[in-house]
Amino acid sequence: MSQTSGQARPESTHTGLLITLTIIAALGGLLFGYDTAVISGATDSIKLNFVAPLGLAESARISLEGWTISCALAGCIIGGALGGVIAHWLGRRGGLIVAGTLFFISSLGSAWPESFIGVIGSLLTPLINLIALLLNPFGAELPHYTFGEVLTNFTGHRIFGGMGIGLASMLAPMYIAEIAPPSKRGALVTYQQIAIVSGISLVYFVNWGIASLGGDEAWRHDVGWRYMLASCAIPAGLFVLLLFFVPETPRGLMLKGKNAKALEVLNKLATGDEAKIVLKEIDDSLKESSGKLFAYGGLVLFVGIMLSLFQQFVGINAVLYYGPQMFKNMGFEANASLLQTVIMGVVMVVFTLVATATVDKWGRKPLLILGALIMAVSMIVLGFLFYSGNVGLAALVVVCIYIAGFSLSWGPVVWVLLAEIFPNNIRNKAMAIAVAAQWIANLFVSWTFNILDSHSGLTASFNHGFAYWLYGGASLVAAAFVWKYVPETKGKTLEAMHDLWHVKAK
Repeated sequence: MSQTSGQARPESTHTGLLITLTIIAALGGLLFGYDTAVISGATDSIKLNFVAPLGLAESARISLEGWTISCALAGCIIGGALGGVIAHWLGRRGGLIVAGTLFFISSLGSAWPESFIGVIGSLLTPLINLIALLLNPFGAELPHYTFGEVLTNFTGHRIFGGMGIGLASMLAPMYIAEIAPPSKRGALVTYQQIAIVSGISLVYFVNWGIASLGGDEAWRHDVGWRYMLASCAIPAGLFVLLLFFVPETPRGLMLKGKNAKALEVLNKLATGDEAKIVLKEIDDSLKESSGKLFAYGGLVLFVGIMLSLFQQFVGINAVLYYGPQMFKNMGFEANASLLQTVIMGVVMVVFTLVATATVDKWGRKPLLILGALIMAVSMIVLGFLFYSGNVGLAALVVVCIYIAGFSLSWGPVVWVLLAEIFPNNIRNKAMAIAVAAQWIANLFVSWTFNILDSHSGLTASFNHGFAYWLYGGASLVAAAFVWKYVPETKGKTLEAMHDLWHVKAK
């Protein structure tokens, strides 16, 4: 029974097991969100402890601050780029175990970079110095001793954690998509995004709670930031433990020639007859193309890369990583700024649930276009609020509307598309490229936001509003791109992607 028409077959999935496996895989998303956002509570402490003592000029100082805070993203690029190779050799499950292990080591090493665990981070010293020199946008002379031993250890562990994020960001949605039936795939892959925003929300609560324990900023800068970063070790350890109880995906097994084992897994997810049908469809799809990256033309890779780039160029991680800084610019006190990030996290979770409920009903394209338009209006209005000095509660409301727009669209739906649009025999390679591109864009946006927001000349001219206008413009372009180039994949099997892109390539 071929699915070349692209229509979904009748399904009889074992729902309980499917949801259990989805939740376990989605814990990789929770770690992704947790480790990504944990840095927001420690940005001031990192600047104070690692950068301020160097006494650098403004351009070099804000560049080094941006690098130190966002260096995990360099690891995300590496992890995303290697994800295809790791998925091939170790499988989807094996790659997620590697990701969880990296999270665990990184959380402890970055919290105590002067400890024996912290010294592990120094293994990446040559890479750290090379990346920092290549990406230093001002070409400023960096400190003579590179970054100092402890700062190098800290940066190394943040890069290790970033590698874990890069791997998890690719492999968790891939795992879920490859075990899910077509009619439920969109909703189940959004579990990954629910887990990401739950991790972000959880860490905002954790950071706020830890900051409140100390009672003053001196304690937070001395000790509190360490507890914030170390807290990731708890969910990371649980994630690795649970992964030993989940199977490899059927498609991952068949790519390794383990057809009998793939059928065994399929029999647990569906009835015996349906399992045989799916096995044949997967086998046929793997035989119908050479597996070369451009076997389906260049459009599919172009669409995947551009979706990844636009997900970052709309500015979401400038808001997530620098939330407390943004709210301080609005006039909120330090602890109040952390509380505002908690509110942001709650909004993210609520509207990601909206995406889960609608992605398989409305489709991918309508949600992406709607979300992009909401974000465009929000960012342009926010820029004008900063420019006019009319911030405070109004700006907080606009930020929450922006977060809502992202969370019901570009947050979860891009991951759904990246997990499903690539045909089976190029998915490892193509998704790795798209995910690496996403993390490159993330690093660019996160690093440059600190420059755009902190540079005295831009601040004097635009009062912190300039960056938000850029993100609003990018959101408008993103909406136009989706309307023009992105196909609707609602209800199609993964095997049907073969014909979808072959037709477009002709």
